[in-house]
Amino acid sequence: MTTNLKTLATALYVRIDDSLTGTRRTGRPPRLTDAELLTLAVMQAALGSVSEARWLRYARRHLAAEFPYLPEQSGYNKRLRAANPLISRLIRTLARDTDLWHDDVWIVDSTPGECARSRPTVKRSDLAGWAAYSYCPSHSRFFWGLRLHLICTPGGLPIAWALANAKTDEREVLAAMLTQDADLLTTHPGQTIIGDKGYVSKHLDTFMAGHGLTLLRPSYRNKKPRPGEHLLKPIRQLIESVNDTLKGQLDLERHGARTPAGVPARIGQRILALTAAIWHNRANGTPITRSLIAYDH
Repeated sequence: MTTNLKTLATALYVRIDDSLTGTRRTGRPPRLTDAELLTLAVMQAALGSVSEARWLRYARRHLAAEFPYLPEQSGYNKRLRAANPLISRLIRTLARDTDLWHDDVWIVDSTPGECARSRPTVKRSDLAGWAAYSYCPSHSRFFWGLRLHLICTPGGLPIAWALANAKTDEREVLAAMLTQDADLLTTHPGQTIIGDKGYVSKHLDTFMAGHGLTLLRPSYRNKKPRPGEHLLKPIRQLIESVNDTLKGQLDLERHGARTPAGVPARIGQRILALTAAIWHNRANGTPITRSLIAYDH
């Protein structure tokens, strides 16, 4: 099978439509179905179109045959924000369809999701109270916004994700992600999770052991090295590579959202696009699982 954006969009539309079979919407059926909406959203992220207005102009000119009806920018944005639960559901559905879902090793990390830069914007932002100022050691810079916490496989498949206040402790978020998603613990008993020094905590170690999980992470310099610690660095670099894909190819840091509903939608859109690409690549036997090159033009 030829691997390109058109084949990905076709396969994704069919899979989404099948997964929504039997679900009922109240009121009048929309002219743009949920399957069409999410397929459009993935195509937008894959092509690197940050502006929704510009994307819809492109779609009307080049995708009119595939999408007979396209809403205006405000309608598209409203539908996308309302689709937050559906986006999360589809990320999990596609992840379950791949063999990577059964990997017994996960990697966890967080990365900044900047939401504003100027002080006046921060003061009037609807995200005030959720977003906050924080410092990112990896990028040696301060930022105002949220943090994206991501659990993925070494192959880059997103397993779970969450957005939290930039100052919230990474260890607290990891514990919450695991306990609030009971499906993860029941379907992956005895999982090994690899993190960095930000996850050093006796309380977290106890929590993980109590749930039958193993947390591998480096020790502080003044502590005795843990067994096998020297083997962790190249594995932990994998999630940095995943974050780089989200930022470099899917424009994570240019999401442009400014509302509590808009930020999860825009970031979820990019995680869905990454998951869809991995899902399609695994189905077609593409050598590089996380490659998006075939879909960005």
